Amino acid sequence: MNGGGSVEAAEAVAEASAPVGAPLQLEWKFAQVFGERTAGEEVQEVDIISAIEFDRTGDHLATGDRGGRVVLFERTDTRDHGGNRRDLERMDFPINRHPEFRYKTEFQSHEPEFDYLKSLEIEEKINKIKWCQSANGALFLLSTNDKTIKFWKVQEKKVKKICPGMSTSSKTYTANGGCLDKTLGLGNDFSFPPGGAPSLHLPVMTSIETSLVPRCRRIYAHAHDYHINSISNNSDGETFISADDLRINLWNLEISNQSFNIVDVKPANMEDLTEVITSAEFHPSHCNILAYSSSRGSVRLVDMRQSALCDSHTKLFEEQEVPGSRSFFTEIIASISDIKFAKDGRYILSRDYMTLKLWDINMDSGPVSTFQVHEYLRPKLCDLYENDSIFDKFECCLSGDGLRVATGSYSNLFRVFGCTDGSTEATTLEASKNPMRRQVQTPTRPSRSLGTLSRGFRRGADTSGADTNGNAFDFTTKLLHLAWHPTENSLACAASNSLYMYYA
Repeated sequence: MNGGGSVEAAEAVAEASAPVGAPLQLEWKFAQVFGERTAGEEVQEVDIISAIEFDRTGDHLATGDRGGRVVLFERTDTRDHGGNRRDLERMDFPINRHPEFRYKTEFQSHEPEFDYLKSLEIEEKINKIKWCQSANGALFLLSTNDKTIKFWKVQEKKVKKICPGMSTSSKTYTANGGCLDKTLGLGNDFSFPPGGAPSLHLPVMTSIETSLVPRCRRIYAHAHDYHINSISNNSDGETFISADDLRINLWNLEISNQSFNIVDVKPANMEDLTEVITSAEFHPSHCNILAYSSSRGSVRLVDMRQSALCDSHTKLFEEQEVPGSRSFFTEIIASISDIKFAKDGRYILSRDYMTLKLWDINMDSGPVSTFQVHEYLRPKLCDLYENDSIFDKFECCLSGDGLRVATGSYSNLFRVFGCTDGSTEATTLEASKNPMRRQVQTPTRPSRSLGTLSRGFRRGADTSGADTNGNAFDFTTKLLHLAWHPTENSLACAASNSLYMYYA
């Protein structure tokens, strides 16, 4: 605990200045790093992390990389405070600790392939990982590359070995399996001496250790003509969806050779194609509802009970374009790269190139909040288009309590925003051992709403392309993937081949 008058005074001032009903701004601290590279170390392309996901309990974390490997981590700090309930209740102080994880195991999920019919190389890169319901002490997860989804089971197996008896006698074995014990002077026609043979020992079966054995239970293949960008588990625990640019398929976990096409946006003439699917996710508690986003900046809510082919949406969420603001880059930067449901299913968080938007599924007139992430890059859109950075796909995440949202940026920075009414929290942190080292102080007061939406507001607008230390942002280092712990204020961020973890 951080005791001290100065700290308490600072907390009191912060609490007094915070809006009524708004939670205090979190102070993020470094927790752990895995795979930290040394200065000047060259990062191999296959080691770059391409997916990251906590399981439902938050006790396990999985990452996937461009080399097709899946690495699992497990939480260790929850085991350090055992004891019976009465002893814990007698403790007159809280247990202050941050989540600590350790390496658990890794396995090769996907290998590079070649599609001979289309003369197309299929990368082994892991695009998405999703945890499934665990059972009987085993872990289950789905992983996918561009074309193939695999269902993995990871379980501890006891490795049993035969421990031979410790005998000091010198034995000679014959061709037929007999044994000549020279110490006893015995041949093939031997008889045991009176009192038995003291040097005779029987082998003992002993359990030496346990090892984790990953096993691919099922392979879901040949169902997508285009690259898979999303997979999502259903709350029923039996089905999941996979989405590519034009279609969304529904699978049963037990059936790998059949899927049902539930969304198809492919026009009869491909020249009429105006948008593609960029992300899809099931509702966290309603098994019949899913949402998917498009390259034109819209989010569609679909109810599978309406029809077998859900081409008609139940609700459409999109922000009206401001008159006179259209440019060559308008549609490119409007493309949504990721969507996430809040834990209660009431809100949807979407990430486009410039902003984070929070949508209320009961209000389709516009987003309830808009958070500026890359506004400072607007004058540089031409350069970003030339080097393809404008097509980078940043992920987003929500805290388990729904009070905050987070997303990544360039120079290995990530941003955390408070999304409750009256909150002005907008923190910029760096994926390093000192996350506050390059913190950017940005104006966070709510500005005038856009269009006719009275509840919508923008926060955290950046005004320059340099941080407070005068360092220019590095567009070659980007933090695309991050995940929020489901029950605690803890973030896992992937910066190149390094996994950084923070807590507040």
